[in-house]
Amino acid sequence: MSAMGDSIGNAHAMAANAQSLAELKAALEAFNGCALKRTATNTVFADGTPAGGILFIGEAPGRDEDRIGKPFVGRAGQLLDKMLLSIGLDRNVNAYITNVINWRPPDNRDPSSEEAAQCLPFLRRHIELAEPQLIVLLGAVAARHVVGGCEGIMKLRGRWMEYRIGGYNVPLMPTLHPAYLLRQPAHKKLAWRDLQAIATRMEEIGLPRVPMRAN
Repeated sequence: MSAMGDSIGNAHAMAANAQSLAELKAALEAFNGCALKRTATNTVFADGTPAGGILFIGEAPGRDEDRIGKPFVGRAGQLLDKMLLSIGLDRNVNAYITNVINWRPPDNRDPSSEEAAQCLPFLRRHIELAEPQLIVLLGAVAARHVVGGCEGIMKLRGRWMEYRIGGYNVPLMPTLHPAYLLRQPAHKKLAWRDLQAIATRMEEIGLPRVPMRAN
């Protein structure tokens, strides 16, 4: 077996052995099969509250995330927090956030397919252990690696799909990444439509929402 095959096989075995999110985090921190780990400052596992029932999956950590060790803490994270609050979500109360890739790629480049393949066993086990009732994919990289296919995010966004966890299907929607919206603010209206659809689905399946704050 090749070194790549060995590393992916090890990732599958280590992820499968984890029986809780804490064990999965420890397994990820012990995994040395991805070269990105050697240039990163921190392993970025997750942030937020899994019990809220909704999981947001982004692409990869950036500079601020690598420094602090949590996903979405820079400018894109600040925008994501505003997006979440607009539909009654707060990562401290009822939203959970992770990434496809757990280590920052140098210079914030897109992760390679090999790097994603080494991280995906941990992500798939992460989803199983978090047991979300609703999944939102943030951006093209997350959509490509979680649902597959080669369609662009502008075609995928706003479309309901399903992700199978164990013996049941979970509703899943790709939408635009907050970092993209910072570069293309005119497309915030598209993300807002997606958020409204997500809020409606949350209501239908009984996911809790936090009260809106007064300005």
